[in-house]
Amino acid sequence: LYPAFPNPFNPITTLRYDLPENSFVTIIIYDILGREVKSLINQTQNGGYKSILWDGTNDHGHSMSTGVYLYSIQAGNYVRTKKMVLLK
Repeated sequence: LYPAFPNPFNPITTLRYDLPENSFVTIIIYDILGREVKSLINQTQNGGYKSILWDGTNDHGHSMSTGVYLYSIQAGNYVRTKKMVLLK
C-alpha cells in the first residue's frame, strides 16, 4: 500500500497498491473515529500494480467534510492502514 496521492487532497485522491498474487481485496475508507465511510473494493483481483480513486464521498454519494480519513487494505493475510487529509 502506497501513500495516497495527492495528500492532502480536494476533491480526488488516488490509492495505489501492489498485489504479489491473486487475492481477495477489500479497501475501506474510515473517518477518524473508525466509522466506515466508503467501501471501495470488495472482490478478488489478479496480482499486479493497482490503483483506485476516491472522490471524497461516502457510500451514499454525499461529500465528506474536511478532516483526516483512514484507508485500509486487506489482501490475504496482509492488512495495512494509512492516513489521508481531505481539505475543502
